[in-house]
Amino acid sequence: MRILVTGARGKVGVAAVAELQRAGHEVTATDLSTPTYGPSGDAHYLQADLTDAGAVHAIVRGMDAVVHAAAIPDPIHHAPHVVFSNNVMAGFNVVEACVRGQVPRLVNISSETVPGFIFAERPILPPYLPIDEQTPPTPQDPYAFGKHVIEQWCDAAVARSELSVVSIRPSWVQRDAEDYERNLGPMVRDPTQPSLGFWSYTDNEDLAIAIRLAVEVPLAGHEVVYVAQPDNATNRHLDDLVAVAFPDADIEVRDTTAAPVQSGTGRSGIDSSKAQRLLGWTPTRSWRDVLDDDGRRHGDGTRNL
Repeated sequence: MRILVTGARGKVGVAAVAELQRAGHEVTATDLSTPTYGPSGDAHYLQADLTDAGAVHAIVRGMDAVVHAAAIPDPIHHAPHVVFSNNVMAGFNVVEACVRGQVPRLVNISSETVPGFIFAERPILPPYLPIDEQTPPTPQDPYAFGKHVIEQWCDAAVARSELSVVSIRPSWVQRDAEDYERNLGPMVRDPTQPSLGFWSYTDNEDLAIAIRLAVEVPLAGHEVVYVAQPDNATNRHLDDLVAVAFPDADIEVRDTTAAPVQSGTGRSGIDSSKAQRLLGWTPTRSWRDVLDDDGRRHGDGTRNL
């Protein structure tokens, strides 16, 4: 398949390009940065500003699928209007170009933040855990709200065209041993601290596989799926974590007895079972491949697989 990956030089985009190429697809990569001229095996690269509709329509034309991974990745390092306008306009242009260019499949990288808990100015908590695709979206910040808007625009697109869309909501994406130790290490050492991501995380390599499957799987319409590792980033069970971190909250902790990816860890605060059913995604990685029980990297910093 001829596949365009936006945000191809970001954390998620780099892994997605590599996974799609390994699967034999013809990948074109696009991002804001200037081209570099590397080995002949690299994906063809196009520099493009996705807020420019003309540029987007030009690079989407002729593709069999588009993976839209480009975005300002949080609401805390740019002015709110910059986050919202950049992300929503880019998403709008990509979806519209797919419709007008008769692209069969769009994989839209959305976010776990759509329900609104992580960056809420007035704190809110979910009615139940693990959260899933039925958890009501109540975003307050420009990043989460923008991601929700793009998902709604995908709904509109499939209603008026033959485009099919998979919107993937990853949790906190961890790329390498340094990411794991810096981001999850403190959680492993002190799981009693409240986590508005509910102790969940996503391994970048497993996410790339989910993206490839979302490109390849036959389906119609627009499906939203969470993609997170099945274990949480601690040595404790989810119900225990909730009881300690949110003692006054009325959160129903639903069945968490299913075995996680590795023994000795509790369930994630995000339910990714729909992705496993719909895409055939099987997560295989865990923070325990990288970190010890004190949240420190294994000896040489490589995965212990």
